[in-house]
Amino acid sequence: MYPMAPLVRTVLNTAARAAPGPAGRLAFHLFVRPLGRAALRPAEQELFAAARTGRTRVRGKEAVTYAWGDGRRPVLLVHGWSSRASRLAAFAGELLERGYSPVAFDVPGHGAAPGRASNILEYRDIIRELHERHGGFDAVLAHSFGVLAALFTLRDGLRADRFVGLGGVGSFDLLTDGFRQGLGVGERVILRMREHVERHLAPDEPGIWDRFGADRAPAALDGPALFFHDEGDDMVPLAHARLLARIHGDRARLVITRGLGHRRILTDPAVVAEAVAFLTGGEPPADARPATPVDAGAA
Repeated sequence: MYPMAPLVRTVLNTAARAAPGPAGRLAFHLFVRPLGRAALRPAEQELFAAARTGRTRVRGKEAVTYAWGDGRRPVLLVHGWSSRASRLAAFAGELLERGYSPVAFDVPGHGAAPGRASNILEYRDIIRELHERHGGFDAVLAHSFGVLAALFTLRDGLRADRFVGLGGVGSFDLLTDGFRQGLGVGERVILRMREHVERHLAPDEPGIWDRFGADRAPAALDGPALFFHDEGDDMVPLAHARLLARIHGDRARLVITRGLGHRRILTDPAVVAEAVAFLTGGEPPADARPATPVDAGAA
């Protein structure tokens, strides 16, 4: 729930008609502000204390980067909204043990990065920078909004041999619909927000709004994709996962779990084992299956 939603709703709905510019700007600032800042958990501290930590500038803001290993076979980890890189520690640790070099980051306003907000274009710029710095990625693993951002970047020139998405957002339209319904604002407010993004954030990229969602065009994946999603995910509806699997066709597999929700799916030992095995081109242990899989295969 957004703070002061009734007042904000009235202001936005009125301004969308009388003052389109300010309405779009205000809606955008609300849309890109995380709902709280996730803290580093005790179980994540040792791994992140051992990381090579750096900083990079993105659109006038600062992001924090993390890297482990000797630099060979880098794998990018992309966190979700109102989250942080450390939530992917289980995957980073397993990849490191297998001789891979995990790479992760906190976008502005998240984790250890200063600031109050971020957006999909900043995700893209950070991923591009890391892609250049590390000489490409063997694979990419992403969670939640990070799935949408990573696939958007993959369509924009980044390449990866394999892709894993967990609890992923697939449709930008479904995302903005959730924002609109959460505030109780009209469609006109979303239109004003779109105008703000296209005129002020990406004026040199006409029609960029239509390229945000994975449902607009499948990412240019060089290899197979594996998607995990819990049937009881209370943050991202299962429809997103089915969409992602469908648009990537034969190269994608969807595993639907039960009882892991949106967050526990990141620490479930069986999910971690199968995801890491897939990322590294191997096979998971025979007894490692995601907790109570209810569906597995092409969607």
